[in-house]
Amino acid sequence: MDLSTIYTELIMEHNSSGRNKRHLIAPDVVLKGRNPSCGDEIQLELKLIDGVIEDAAFTGVGCAISQASTSMMIDLIKGKTAEEAKKLMGLFLGMIKREITDDEALEELEEAAALKNISNMPARVKCAVLAWHTLDQCDEI
Repeated sequence: MDLSTIYTELIMEHNSSGRNKRHLIAPDVVLKGRNPSCGDEIQLELKLIDGVIEDAAFTGVGCAISQASTSMMIDLIKGKTAEEAKKLMGLFLGMIKREITDDEALEELEEAAALKNISNMPARVKCAVLAWHTLDQCDEI
C-alpha cells in the first residue's frame, strides 16, 4: 500500500468516524477557530485536570482535511500534559512548513504524520493547520 492510499484512508476514516466530534460536558476550555479563506470552522473543547488534557472534542464544519486533522490532533493530545501538547503542536507545524523533515522525529505525530505532504498543496495547508492553530490560542497549553 502506498503513502497516498494510507493518507486518503486516514483522512476519510477520521472525517467520517465522528469519534472526536462531539461536545464535552463542562469543558474547561473552549476555543474557536476559523479559516476565512474557505469557511472551515471548529470549536475545540478541552477538559484539563492538573495540567493534563484528560479529554478533548470538537464540533464544526469543514472539508475532510480540516476535520480529519482536528480528529488526529485530538487523538494525539489526549492524556498529554500541556508541555507535551505544545511540543507536538510545534512538531506538526514544523512538518507542514517543511522545517522538520526527519521521519524518525515525525513518528511522534503518529497518524498525523500522514498529513506531511499537505505542504505540497498550498491551498490545503490552512485546512490542515486550523485545529493546531486553534489549540495554540489556549493559554493553559
